[in-house]
Amino acid sequence: MKNLFFILSSIVLGLFFTGCSGIKYLTIETLEPAQVTLPGNVRTILVANNVVQQPNDIGHTNQLLGRSGAQRINVSSDSISVFYTEALSQFLNEEAFFDAVLYRQEPLRSDHDFFTEQPISPDKMNELRTEHHVDAIISLDKLLIETHKNEHFRQQGYSWAAMKANIQSIVRVYLPSMTGQIPAVHFTDSLNWQGFERQNGYLYAEEILPSHEEAMKEAAVYAAEKMTSVFSPHWVMQDRWFYTLPNALMREGETFAQNKDWVNAVSKWEAFYEKETNELKKAKAASNIALAYEMLDDMQLASEWIGKSEQLFLKATRPDSLDRKRVQIYKREIDRRRDNSNQLNMQVN
Repeated sequence: MKNLFFILSSIVLGLFFTGCSGIKYLTIETLEPAQVTLPGNVRTILVANNVVQQPNDIGHTNQLLGRSGAQRINVSSDSISVFYTEALSQFLNEEAFFDAVLYRQEPLRSDHDFFTEQPISPDKMNELRTEHHVDAIISLDKLLIETHKNEHFRQQGYSWAAMKANIQSIVRVYLPSMTGQIPAVHFTDSLNWQGFERQNGYLYAEEILPSHEEAMKEAAVYAAEKMTSVFSPHWVMQDRWFYTLPNALMREGETFAQNKDWVNAVSKWEAFYEKETNELKKAKAASNIALAYEMLDDMQLASEWIGKSEQLFLKATRPDSLDRKRVQIYKREIDRRRDNSNQLNMQVN
């Protein structure tokens, strides 16, 4: 009976300690550098619309149920470039990187040659800079959005279909000090939807397919949001994790981490790391320490500790270990952020 009690007690304790070790996840915000580094004296920006409205008969099709081929249709592109440029100016303002982001409502072009780009001339650039008192101009110089609908089936008289919007744009930055080629950012992407179509204003279900016009507007705003990260440092949501172990020091570090007290979390996890001899446990503690230093914005120490963690995981785990794969993913992210830190410091300081 005593042996049975001992065995049952061992099983319960084993389950308890297993349950106390694992991984806890958290979501953080990281500041990422702009993809284009503008001169430090560029503090005010004018966003301008320098495209010709897309003709209604360019780029749109319907693939109707039972038909062998897609049918070209007319779709109004009215104000799509306005949605793009106005959204871009709003998003840049919200990032609060520039001192001021102005928006010019009137389009710069009055011709009808949609397929020909006409970059802003130096004289026009200087005129706009003087008129709006800005340091540089971000101009939408090309915009093409195609929309394609494909019907799949009908139910209760309502059509279930898929919609795809392909968007291409070119945005240029005009600076008075630039000589030669003007920096141009090419953007190509697509958005997809599925759902039931509206019929005479009525809805059949919650999953509603946008019209071609609505799809164009959403694609324009989406592209503008992507362009924001090109010109301004921006915050990005990312997932992180830390390991938990049935040890007093590790638990204290976990408590500090949950309260965002990363200095004390480092202290507890480093104390555990120095005392521990098990390589797998040391690897997990080192990964936690790397996270803490990342949260303290010390990317050099974060890189050093995630390197220690990786080496220990390589010794203590099998090649197909999830922990090994996880630490390699995190190491690449830490190295990426460390390499970007100089660029980010140039932009925000």
